[in-house]
Amino acid sequence: MSLGRLLAIGGAAGPSVLARFVSLAGGPAASIVVIAVASAAPDELEARYVAAFAELGAGTVRPLRLDSRASANQVPALLESATGIFFTGGDQQRIVSTIGGTLTDSLLQRLVASGRVVLGGTSAGAAMMSGTMIVGGDGAAVSTGPGLEFLPGVLIDMHFAERGRLNRLIAAVARYPHELGLGIDEDTAILVDGDRFEVLGSGSVTVVDAGAAADIRAPAGGPIALAGARLHVLPAGCAFELSGRNPSIADPSAGEKGRAA
Repeated sequence: MSLGRLLAIGGAAGPSVLARFVSLAGGPAASIVVIAVASAAPDELEARYVAAFAELGAGTVRPLRLDSRASANQVPALLESATGIFFTGGDQQRIVSTIGGTLTDSLLQRLVASGRVVLGGTSAGAAMMSGTMIVGGDGAAVSTGPGLEFLPGVLIDMHFAERGRLNRLIAAVARYPHELGLGIDEDTAILVDGDRFEVLGSGSVTVVDAGAAADIRAPAGGPIALAGARLHVLPAGCAFELSGRNPSIADPSAGEKGRAA
């Protein structure tokens, strides 16, 4: 279980969000590894993100092909020298089934926990960071499974506002009320550093917290009932304390003063 610097993106990341990842990885001194194991067409995504990060000023960007558990059990030397590791979108179950429990998984957990690298992921690459992972479905029919648990205690859903996924996140949290639900819009990310995350990008992050709920009913296959849960909608500049479950809303006037200066 890791908890270090993580950048979880809700999908369709624009240049400013990707540039923040490059900066966190070291900018011109960065050594970024792109892993497209989630995709059925890894060549295309590897090429796209290698070019994007190079254009944004990363010193070195290389793809790492992991197409089987056998390859994931050969510890890649490429990871040992990385300052940033980025998982592309696709199918989050493909990431877990290929990497979960392998030597690559163990190395990634150590690197992230040590603070030596920043781990980034978009869409499926973000969803897999949670302990309990949303893998599909809609509303009460949401389907979940184990993630790689780089960020324990949360459920991450992506493409959130764009695909109308509030009901499915609420249903998932009703089934796992000890987890915080995080719905991340496209071109939006959470930057996790220790016990806190900051919101970046053009959209918002929706937090569903069932900790204070007075009643929860989540029958298998039926409609859920959830009373007294808390919901927060956090745009860029806002922050959230994970263990205390406390949001911090940005002051727009402070931003305007900063830009005017």
